[in-house]
Amino acid sequence: MEHNSTFPIKQNELDMLRDEATSYIKSVQWEQGQRAKNKNKDNKDESILLYLNRAKGNAAEGASVSKTILDLKKRLLPDSIAIPLHLNQTLYAVQEGLTLGIWIKDSYYDASGLSSLIENKSALDTSGKREYESKMQTATAFMLFSAAYKILFDLQTSVSDDLSVMKNKFAGIPEVSLMTPLKGTSCAMFYYDKYLGHPEMIKSDQDVVDFTVVFFQALIAEIQMRKSSLEYTETIIDRTYKLEKSDFAISGWDNAFQGAAKSVEFNKIQFEQIVGNRDAKHFARRLTERLLSYDFTAQKNPFQELGGFMPVFMGYGIPGTGKSMLIAAIATRLKEHSDNLDIPFLFHPMPDTLISTFQGGSAEKMVDWMKPLQDPSKLIFAPIDDAENNLQERTAQGVSAGVKEVIGVFLRYTEGAYAVNYGNSSIGLFTNLPEMLDKAVISRVQGRFKIDGARTEHDFLDQDHLWWRKFDDTMPDFVNMKNPENYDYLQDQGLAKNMGEILNVTNKPTEERVFEVYDKMEKQYKTNEQLFYANLYKEVQKIFPFFSSRDVRNIQSAVSLRLTDFDLEQSWFDNPETYFKKDYETKFGMLQELMRANMKGLDFSEIRRQEVVRYLDNVATIADTDFKRKVESRVNQMHIDAEAREQFGN
Repeated sequence: MEHNSTFPIKQNELDMLRDEATSYIKSVQWEQGQRAKNKNKDNKDESILLYLNRAKGNAAEGASVSKTILDLKKRLLPDSIAIPLHLNQTLYAVQEGLTLGIWIKDSYYDASGLSSLIENKSALDTSGKREYESKMQTATAFMLFSAAYKILFDLQTSVSDDLSVMKNKFAGIPEVSLMTPLKGTSCAMFYYDKYLGHPEMIKSDQDVVDFTVVFFQALIAEIQMRKSSLEYTETIIDRTYKLEKSDFAISGWDNAFQGAAKSVEFNKIQFEQIVGNRDAKHFARRLTERLLSYDFTAQKNPFQELGGFMPVFMGYGIPGTGKSMLIAAIATRLKEHSDNLDIPFLFHPMPDTLISTFQGGSAEKMVDWMKPLQDPSKLIFAPIDDAENNLQERTAQGVSAGVKEVIGVFLRYTEGAYAVNYGNSSIGLFTNLPEMLDKAVISRVQGRFKIDGARTEHDFLDQDHLWWRKFDDTMPDFVNMKNPENYDYLQDQGLAKNMGEILNVTNKPTEERVFEVYDKMEKQYKTNEQLFYANLYKEVQKIFPFFSSRDVRNIQSAVSLRLTDFDLEQSWFDNPETYFKKDYETKFGMLQELMRANMKGLDFSEIRRQEVVRYLDNVATIADTDFKRKVESRVNQMHIDAEAREQFGN
């Protein structure tokens, strides 16, 4: 869904509404509806619902959350004078949530024209009254949704990881009123209070946070279920509200807490500690600079416009060349810069336990994993290590239904109706066996690089040096070996200036079949003619039928990446005000300047040629490896058979 404008929620405006929110916490009156009262009759677990339904006749009943919290305090910690931390925190979160909800409601009143309907209420005709009632319901729903959403946001760091016990105790919200904001809030607070006061519900002050999260998650779910019947929602879904001095933002009915993701811990590793892998390190550095250029206010990334951003990339190489280290190094670099720039960062690796034995279970888990990638309020790095396990070729024998489900979700969320990319998140596939990945998944990959470990004399010197220098630190003279004369350890492990330095420009494809086609085309056209590429692609398609216009788009984005292959100025990192903290248009302008300066030394047709050669070699290698592996295992088997016959014969 396209949110086209962001509105700030100012703290001083919230301050003026806090008293009104507090009054709901102190006391509400609610008269239960008949349906809510009858609900307990067909419910197995009667105790809690019966308790909720002990209304006095049909008269309105009062409820006071602040009084219940004090009673809880007496029950949980009779000797303490201060209110326990979690009780205090919850009370504050509920108050802040209600305050924000009231602000959102007022904003909707003005944006939807409800304010003027209220002013002229006595003069409204039938259709005017209908519009008034309809907008009232929408205002109430959005107010409760926003309040609940803010409460979940504020409590996300304190809530327990496992809420299953609490969810089992919770018997649902007997009724949700959307008649008017006053009735809606009174109804919600009434049931919230009744649950809090139930002796079975809360056994510790942690339970107060956990129950509050479960209750307001249920309130959001109720409203999500009814939102399709609400009218006059255009002023809700066309905008994002962003709370100043906070990460909190609300975009229409989007609920980013369906699987509220917490950043996963990782070992901190610097690029210099990784030996070789120049291509991979260079790529990783570019990725971090591009992610960090994301603009939180405009919710877009200038590198996306310049064509240098990769929502999905792939690192591949033989085992033991440093994939896990590279993932940690990218995360380390992003985290350090994010902390420095004071922006939220989420390290969100795919869990190993994704494939479920239940039908539909894997798809559900995969949606939960991919959902947070659409949160525009943080930078997100989402690596999938050993990607061939969860994303392997669907047509291969014995591939589980779970893998197929996971791939289905992956494809839907990376391109298609669900794919929202603001330029703040990137998924990295890391694999030893790229040829085993599903073809459709590979075609989503917009940037690819080799992770090939140590390759040169200096690389191997450095790899050993990283090992023996630990002895050197503890026992200085223990390593009694001569050092190389013209090399300082680790000097080759720094970062390259640009791809040109790394490529050792390959002039021709190395893979035989691609080379033949390339050679044939070169005899007919020059490589700076547009027709050269059109015909080359056509011929390649004859050899590799799966080569498609998606591959051509990937080559185009590889060329765009080369055109944006420049360093951000070091001074921008040292002083964030000069670039990172600037507004979107200014950043975009500064990058265009850098890009122009960078392109002066480049030749478009030559870069295009290099990238085409690189890509086609890559496609061929992946297609070939699969075939070669099958051949090798057959050849190996034949050798074993022959040897066995010989030994047996003797």
